[in-house]
Amino acid sequence: MLQRFSSRQANGQLGGNLLGALLPTAKRYDRIAGFFRSSLLEVAGEAIDAMPGKIRIVCNSDLNPIDVLYAKRAQDRLRQEWCAAVDAITDPAAPPICSRFAHLAELLQSGKLEVRVLADQHFGLIHGKAGVVEDISGKQRCFIGSANESKTAWSLNYEMVWVDDDPESVAWVQAEFDSLWNSLDCVKLPDFVAEECERMGRRSPPMTLPAWQAAPTPAAAFVEAPVYRKQVGLWPHQKQFVELAFRLHRRPTAGARLVLADQVGLGKTIQLGMAAALMALHSRKPVLVLAPRTLLAQWQDDLWNLLGVPSAWWDGTVWHDERGELQPRRGAGSVRGCPRQIAIVSTGLVLRSDSQAAKDLLDGSYACVILDEAHRARRGNLGEGCEHETGEANNLLRFCRDISTRTKSFLLGTATPIQLHPIELWDLLDALNRGDESVLGQFMLSPWLRQPADALAIQTGALQLEEDLAAVWPWLATPLPEAGDDPAFARIRQALGVDDSTLHLGLAAYNELPPARKQEVARLASRVSEFSPFVRCVVRRTREQLETQIDPETGEPRLKKIAVQLHGERDNDALQLPTYLTGAYEAATEFCRLLATRQRGSGFMKTLLLRRVGSSIEAGRLTAEKMLDSWQEAIVPDEDDDDEPEERAAPRAPSEPKTAKTKAPPDMTAEEREALTRFRQELDTNRDNDPKLAEVRKYLIDEHWLADGCIIFSQYFATAHWLATELSNELPALEIGLYAGSGRSGVFLGGVRQAKSRDWLKDQVKDGKLKLIIGTDAAAEGLNLQTLGTLINLDLPWNPTRLEQRKGRIQRIGQLQATIKIANLRYRGSVEDQVHQALSARLKAVHDVFGQIPDTLEDVWVDTALGKRDDAARRITQIEDRQPFKLKWSEPKYFDWESCATVLAQSAFEQALRAGWRDGKGNGEGAT
Repeated sequence: MLQRFSSRQANGQLGGNLLGALLPTAKRYDRIAGFFRSSLLEVAGEAIDAMPGKIRIVCNSDLNPIDVLYAKRAQDRLRQEWCAAVDAITDPAAPPICSRFAHLAELLQSGKLEVRVLADQHFGLIHGKAGVVEDISGKQRCFIGSANESKTAWSLNYEMVWVDDDPESVAWVQAEFDSLWNSLDCVKLPDFVAEECERMGRRSPPMTLPAWQAAPTPAAAFVEAPVYRKQVGLWPHQKQFVELAFRLHRRPTAGARLVLADQVGLGKTIQLGMAAALMALHSRKPVLVLAPRTLLAQWQDDLWNLLGVPSAWWDGTVWHDERGELQPRRGAGSVRGCPRQIAIVSTGLVLRSDSQAAKDLLDGSYACVILDEAHRARRGNLGEGCEHETGEANNLLRFCRDISTRTKSFLLGTATPIQLHPIELWDLLDALNRGDESVLGQFMLSPWLRQPADALAIQTGALQLEEDLAAVWPWLATPLPEAGDDPAFARIRQALGVDDSTLHLGLAAYNELPPARKQEVARLASRVSEFSPFVRCVVRRTREQLETQIDPETGEPRLKKIAVQLHGERDNDALQLPTYLTGAYEAATEFCRLLATRQRGSGFMKTLLLRRVGSSIEAGRLTAEKMLDSWQEAIVPDEDDDDEPEERAAPRAPSEPKTAKTKAPPDMTAEEREALTRFRQELDTNRDNDPKLAEVRKYLIDEHWLADGCIIFSQYFATAHWLATELSNELPALEIGLYAGSGRSGVFLGGVRQAKSRDWLKDQVKDGKLKLIIGTDAAAEGLNLQTLGTLINLDLPWNPTRLEQRKGRIQRIGQLQATIKIANLRYRGSVEDQVHQALSARLKAVHDVFGQIPDTLEDVWVDTALGKRDDAARRITQIEDRQPFKLKWSEPKYFDWESCATVLAQSAFEQALRAGWRDGKGNGEGAT
């Protein structure tokens, strides 16, 4: 029998009249819905509860086809979709809504309700709505109509539904349902939905800021932040650092003084940002973030888009807030008038010896100071066998020492805590200790502070302390490890009657120890390095460690393993230098030799042509053309480096530091001009036959790298632009992104370039719409490209750190592929090839010690290019091969933020952080 229902005929009770009649005796309810919403329970909750059977719903989603190929990606997208729907509810803490979520959680967790989701690009929008209900007697009915599975459809909208018990009709609807339900493109609703519904069912009205400050927890501040609602949440190691830093910050007599040295791609910025926001909220004093200019926008974007944290960055003249609006200067002076509690300032602005910005910032007072890329704060001229007195601190290290006394907490972020010598790590800890003696201890008492050489020798195992109380005690007594660090210290503290707030004990304290504890101290001689400042204050986790650790809560690895498959690494993988390029290469080598004989220093200028022609014919040709036409013009070392001059490498072994512009020597000689002219002529003749274009085409097309998405890196904009143009002409239907600095980014289609912002390119890559992007090293920092699975280094950067930074763009949290592929292109016999052979035997050991390749190894390239093979070999062998610190924090603890149901009100959160520096000296509005 056919029955017809409409909202008009049901007098607004369509859901009650139909679902209320069909479901209470149903043992099975299969439903095709447009979208599934929890508000259905307001209409059919009682009827569903009365059902003896199970409900299956297949519904719509805006999943992309690529999402369905990767189960985790699909689950993440569905999570984000669900959160967006929940966040649209005006008052999710209202009792009726909480009750509804709790009810839904119970249905999902019990298995009575099962939901699967089909990507809307499979058929387009699932607009048809139909269902099959079978009661306990075996009678089946089907219905078709316009009503979706929500309160709006069944109770508020005008809808029509036809109910039919004809077997043929029922079989037809059941077949449609089964085809969708069993589709390979249909994915299960993520477990997160049930877990989130359970949390929302317990959610209480949001807290005020004073209530949160009385019992502050990171979870209450961030469990409903965009990183959870619009992204996929946090990893255990990220929560661990935030918990650690915030706990240390709340100590009454000390703050958080830590070096966060996680490997590239493990989310340092978000960890530091969360800690910064919590400290600002807790103390109501400002936070200062110092970062290279290229990372300022990324810092602000991550704070706002991932954490919901407002901030402002200073361009030297005016403040830019999180919404991109210019804020007028407030207060006296210049940089001191920040309109937000969190200020982001370029390190380049504080490095000049006469910097007014540095003076202004040093006049302030802060809850926390953060220095990103902290390895740039270092001393120069560190060589083989150097002592701790060797080398003068650069401006950034001196600034760190000074600003350390103006802040309660000080956090340093770097993936490379050591560039060349372990003393550089001691320097960072010494800077942290300047404002807080909980790091290296009190100067008159602590050998960690007074005897750096011995401290490092103990840490690396070169020096072993005798099992003597008088010898061991000074290394343990200041700073005294906490009771939780080891049972021995719990017993020692108990014997002396001191708790964890006591950080330093004098030399006489050991006389008060009972004999059993004295013996225990002596036995700790072999374990001193386990409790040293190098271990306590350096938080370092590597991808390999997290990939091999099993989370006891989930039974899964803490981090998805992402293997790296390298191409082009073997000696015979290097590209054969064709005859026409051999002539150009010889001319470039001759030009470098001639120039080196009459110009002191400037390894860059002397090796300029070899750098550029090793990248591409076009880059070499344009450089020669420019030098011949305007020899006296300054040459920019890296055509696409956005760093300010002072932010380049710290003082290096060659005494002359890099500068942004290197003047060519006057009056090019006739021999030099002849070599340069010959070089250009060789390239002009063969500019259309670059071997690297064919090699890139092989990887992209023949080896199908394009299918997984690819980023191609070059040091030079000329090379990147040339390659984008050539590939766009060959693949006219493919959109190709060009990611560069100085406003030169864009997208190529059919050989035509259209200007686009870097943010637009990032969004296109994230959504899977842009499969090929060519970037300069402007894309090597602060860019997340985990939707791409392959990478080609068109040239090998002369700063080896860049290789790690490039790889970190795709080998990072959220990568879809189990194995990423990386190809390194170089010419056989070239400088790059020679350096590669010289370094290859040492790179793994160096990487294991330092976390990534020290950028000071760039000098190896210069020495090799100038024929100084012995000097290059010496630089390689002088690298320390002992790990200077153990990894205390490599086993993350489990912190359950996700079940937190009492949260800080978002309005209170934002209002507090939008307060400015009231008095212009780092004191916030309402500061305590």
